[in-house]
Amino acid sequence: MKTEQPPAPAAARPTRALSGIQPTGRFHWGNYFGAIRQYIDLQPGGGHAAADEAYYFIADLHALTTVRDPARLRGLVHDAAVDLVALGLDPEKAVLFVQSDVPEVTELTWLLMTVCPMGLLERCHAYKDKKTRGLPADAGLFTYPVLMSADILAYDATVVPVGEDQVQHIEVCRDLAGTFNHLYGDVFTLPKPRLVEGGAKVPGTDGQKMSKSYENTIDVFEEPAAQKKKIMRITTDSRPMEEPKDPEGDHLFALHSLMATADERQAMADLYRRGGFGYGEVKKALVEVAARFFAEARARRQAIEADPGRIEAILAAGATRARAKAREVLDRARAACGLARTMPKGGGR
Repeated sequence: MKTEQPPAPAAARPTRALSGIQPTGRFHWGNYFGAIRQYIDLQPGGGHAAADEAYYFIADLHALTTVRDPARLRGLVHDAAVDLVALGLDPEKAVLFVQSDVPEVTELTWLLMTVCPMGLLERCHAYKDKKTRGLPADAGLFTYPVLMSADILAYDATVVPVGEDQVQHIEVCRDLAGTFNHLYGDVFTLPKPRLVEGGAKVPGTDGQKMSKSYENTIDVFEEPAAQKKKIMRITTDSRPMEEPKDPEGDHLFALHSLMATADERQAMADLYRRGGFGYGEVKKALVEVAARFFAEARARRQAIEADPGRIEAILAAGATRARAKAREVLDRARAACGLARTMPKGGGR
């Protein structure tokens, strides 16, 4: 008697990671441990949690709300691309491009604006914070979440690595995509956020979250002497040397732990609990582990800068791949809402 075989399971949709980073200044330790390291882990071949595809862009359109010097913006975009590749983003595995090189995204932004309630944007953190503090907010800042939504939806992204402060923007993206799909059919893929593992904030030189706005950053690739000077000036408490100290919650220990080996971390924790040391000793250890941790990236960066055309070639190839995907999604959206004269061939995701 012939036994009936169960139907084969449906093929799983490939995971596609997408994220962007603003070129508003040189990357600091907070950028690396808070976002860039996860980009590298998510790119194909990056580890057990790697995506099937990954798209990463330098968000120069977003940066226009704060950087108004054209030459500086161009320089920051170049540096961001060099830094990302030096830190381990592999353009053979992931698509790396500049946001403004994909104009399809700005048209998609308008399509999403037509289904976006004002109230949704008025509740977003960046706009609310500026309004609360009595600071001027331009339309670019107000509509920032819509452009961010287009950035994500243009590539059928399924997962977006974010910090906790960015989760709201993914929720806005899902709301807009859901509304558009409800009105016009199954057009957009709804993405899911992936929180940075641990969710810990990288402390700055003053103990607050490391941020350019607080002027408390330590840049990844600044000159070793300048970096050492910053580290030696990190704010510490005034407890006497002989007093035992709890390493948990100490921002200097937290910075050291990010780059130290497990044995070094344990030895430092033991030193804190034992007492009889000065914070200068910890700062010197931090200088050493930081130099070792980023040594390979520094060497890669020097090699990239020695080949002037390499980064531009990478960005041009990335833009070509990104535009092809964004064009596919934009054509789908245009046809769905009635802008296309004829339905595009194919369809589906």
